Amino acid sequence: MSSTSTERKSGLSADRVKQLIVVIGIAAAADILRNALTGQWSDLAILGLSSIPLCFAWGLVNFGRTELAGQLVLFAVTCMVNAFVWRNAGLQEPAVVAYPTVLMLAGLLFGQRAMLALLALITSFLVALTIADYYGWHSSAAPGTNVASTLSMTGILAVSAAIIWMVKGDFKKLLRNLHRENIRVTQSHERIEFLARHDTLTGLPNRHQASELFLKTMARARRNGGKAGLIYLDLDDFKSANDTLGHTFGDRMLQQIPERMNAALRESDSVCRLGGDEFLILLDALEDSDAAADVATRLLAQFAEPFEINGVDVMTGCSMGIALYPDDGENFETLLRHADTAMHTAKDAGRNSFKLFDASMNREVMEHMRLNSAMRNGLLRNEFSLYFQPQFDLTSGRIVGAETLLRWRHVDLGFISPADFIPIAEKSGLIVPLGEWVLQEACRHAAQWKALGLGDLVVAVNVSPVQIRRGGVEGMVRSALALSGLSATRLELELTESSILHESVEFSRTIAALREMGVGIAIDDFGTGYSNLGYLKKFEIHLLKIDQSFVRRMAMDRNDETIVRAITQMAKGLRLRTLAEGIEDVSTLRLLAKLGCDAGQGYLWARPMPASEFIEFARQHVARPIASQVQNTHSEVAQFV
Repeated sequence: MSSTSTERKSGLSADRVKQLIVVIGIAAAADILRNALTGQWSDLAILGLSSIPLCFAWGLVNFGRTELAGQLVLFAVTCMVNAFVWRNAGLQEPAVVAYPTVLMLAGLLFGQRAMLALLALITSFLVALTIADYYGWHSSAAPGTNVASTLSMTGILAVSAAIIWMVKGDFKKLLRNLHRENIRVTQSHERIEFLARHDTLTGLPNRHQASELFLKTMARARRNGGKAGLIYLDLDDFKSANDTLGHTFGDRMLQQIPERMNAALRESDSVCRLGGDEFLILLDALEDSDAAADVATRLLAQFAEPFEINGVDVMTGCSMGIALYPDDGENFETLLRHADTAMHTAKDAGRNSFKLFDASMNREVMEHMRLNSAMRNGLLRNEFSLYFQPQFDLTSGRIVGAETLLRWRHVDLGFISPADFIPIAEKSGLIVPLGEWVLQEACRHAAQWKALGLGDLVVAVNVSPVQIRRGGVEGMVRSALALSGLSATRLELELTESSILHESVEFSRTIAALREMGVGIAIDDFGTGYSNLGYLKKFEIHLLKIDQSFVRRMAMDRNDETIVRAITQMAKGLRLRTLAEGIEDVSTLRLLAKLGCDAGQGYLWARPMPASEFIEFARQHVARPIASQVQNTHSEVAQFV
C-alpha cells in the first residue's frame, strides 16, 4: 500500500506525525534540562534513550512510512512512561497520566488494533510491576503499588479505551457522513455547473457555453489568419409535429438531432442548442464561405432522411443561416444576430435551405423593424383607412357589393403599399389587432350604406392566415356585427387557399359557426394555391374569386381562358358563385359573361376608392343599373367608365 493510500485510510498525514514528534521532543528536551540541573541522571538516561526512536520515526516520515512512524512514536512514549513508572514512584509516578493520552491517540489515529496492542503492553507492564513489588524483586520509590491499585489503574485504562473506541466509532461515522455529504455537494455543484452550461434534454452546450467556445474558435481563426462560422439552424414544421404527436415524441426527436448533425460535421466543429427547435453550429478553421456552404449542404442531406421514433418515420427539414467571422462581425452576439437574420431569410425563401448573411439582409430587417414600429403608432394615430372596390353582377349590371382594402398613409412617408406592410404585420402578429380594426370598420361602413339607401350591398373582408391560426375570428365577427348592427348575410370573409390548407379542428369549428351565423365564405385568388376541391364542400364555400393573373390576359391567351372556363364550369356544377378580379377591358368582360362568370371587379368600372367616394359611386349606380353592359358597344361602355 502506498503512503498516500495509507494516509487516506488512517486519517494521518506526514505533517501531523512530525508535529507530534516535535511536541514530544520539546517536552522531552524540557525534562532533560530539568533532570540535568537537578542531577537526575537515571531519568536523563531514559529520556535520551527515548529520543532515539523519535529520530528514527522522523526518518520514516521522510521516506513515506507515515503510519509506521506514528506507531513507533506512540510505542516509544509508552516505553518511556513505563521506564519512569518502574524507575521512580510506581503507580504514584505523575507520568502515568500519559497512558490515556497514548491510548486516545492510538485509537483515533490507528484504530482498534493499535489501541488494544498498547493497552495490552501497558497492562502487562503494570502486572509485571505489581508482581515484582509483591515478591520484593522491585521496590518503588513511593508505596502504593499493589494488586488493588494495579486493578484500579487497569480498570481506568480499560474504561478509557472503551470510551475512546466509542468516540472513535462516532467520529468515524461522522467522518463517513461528512465524506458522503461532501461527495453529494461536489456532485451537485458539478451538476449545477453542467446545467449552467448545457441543455438538459440533449446534453449539448447551451448559448452561454456556445459563446465561450466561439471565443476560442475566433481566437484560433485570428491567430491562423482563417475564418470561423456560425450556422443558425431551425427545424421546419417541428411545432406541428410536436403538437400532433406529443411533446414526448418531440423530445425524442430532438435527442436524435445531435447525432444526425455530427455525421455531417468535422471533429473541430461543435453543436449547441439554443432552445426549442433551434440549434447553433460552430465552424472552426474555414477557408472561405464555400467551406461553410459545404457543411450546410451536408446537413441538408442528413435531414433528408426520416427520423425513426417509436417505429414511426417522421420527415422534417431545416432552415439555416450562416454568418462568418470576421466578414460578418467580430463578436459572438453580432454574428449570432446575423446568422439568425439569414436563417429567417431562408425560411421566407421556401424553407429547407440555407442562406449566407449579407448586409442587405440587415438593412431589410432594420426596415421591417422600422415599419413594424410605425404601424403600431399608426394604428394608435388613426393613420389607417379603408378603401372599397365595387363589385358588379355581370348579368344585371347591378352593383352588389365591395371588397375592403386597407390603406396606410404615414405622416412622414406618405402612402405605403400593402405589399410592403401586410407581410410585416403578419410576421409580427400585428395583423391580429389590425385585422380586427378592419373588420369593425368595414361592418360599420356597410351598415351606413344601408341607412343611406344603397340597398343590401355585401362587404367583403380579407382574413389573414395568421388570424385563422391565432383563433378568435368568430368572436371578432360577432363583436363587429353587434357593434355595427350589420346583418351577417351582408358580410363576406375572404380566405386564401393556404389558410385552408393548414386547417385544424378549431378552424373547422370556426368556419362552421360563421356559416351558421349566415356569414359568407369566399376563396380568394382561387387557382393559385393548393386547390383541394374537398374543402369547397366541407366548409360550404359559396364564392370563388378567380385570380386576376388568369383574367387579365384571357382574351389573348387561350390557356388562361381554358383555366377560367374550367373554374366557372366546376363552380356551376357545385352550385357556387364565381367572381373575376382584374377586369380591365370590354372584351374580357364579354368573354367572362359568355363563360358564365357571375360577378366581377376591376378598373373597367372603378379603382379602389375612399369610403366617401364609394358612397357617391354606389349611389349613382344603384339609381342607374348598367343592365346592358355586356350588350353595349365598346364606345358606350367606354363612355360609362
